[in-house]
Amino acid sequence: MLPGQAVPDAIRRGLGLAARAVGDWCDLYRPSGTGAALTPANRILRLPAAFAHRRGFAVAAEHGEALWQGVFDAAYTLPGDYLRGADGTFFIAAQPRLGPVLCVKTNRTLTLARPAGPALAGMNRYVGVLDATLQPLLTAWPASVLGAGAGGRGMLPGDAPGLLGGWAVLLPTTPVVLKPGDVAHDDLGRAAVIAGAELTALGWRLHMKQAAS
Repeated sequence: MLPGQAVPDAIRRGLGLAARAVGDWCDLYRPSGTGAALTPANRILRLPAAFAHRRGFAVAAEHGEALWQGVFDAAYTLPGDYLRGADGTFFIAAQPRLGPVLCVKTNRTLTLARPAGPALAGMNRYVGVLDATLQPLLTAWPASVLGAGAGGRGMLPGDAPGLLGGWAVLLPTTPVVLKPGDVAHDDLGRAAVIAGAELTALGWRLHMKQAAS
């Protein structure tokens, strides 16, 4: 009988062999700092990997499925790493010792910043958010962005229920703490403001309200 520590190692080796048979070679990135996550400096190795949604390989993925199971040798990876290959770009949300590796498929790239606070104590003249005064938080991080609603105008909290006109965003755990009020821009040129931020064991879960600019 295998000792306890050898069991997850054997599982990972088996998944690595399966990935060699059915997967594709992927670049593994480990973000360092708040700059672009997928820069060549963050690429640490290549490994074969395959990805299946939670209903298995035999069923086609449905629209809006962000959570996938990763089939690869997890001895080389950590939660928060990115894998980029023929099937797209994924980040690792969790890799339990004995369970499947949970990955999130990304579809957009986000840059996040924080508006500057009031210049003076007390009452200040009202001004909008100015790009020149934004404090950079994260630059070009792949994320899962779903649920964007129609319409181009910025929405107020009472304008519509739920996430209509907003985004549901999944990101790995980041070096900075994200807060409501932080501003995001995606690779399509859209803008949104964080309405709710929850840091879970699987990474960030953000609710954003889409803005006009």
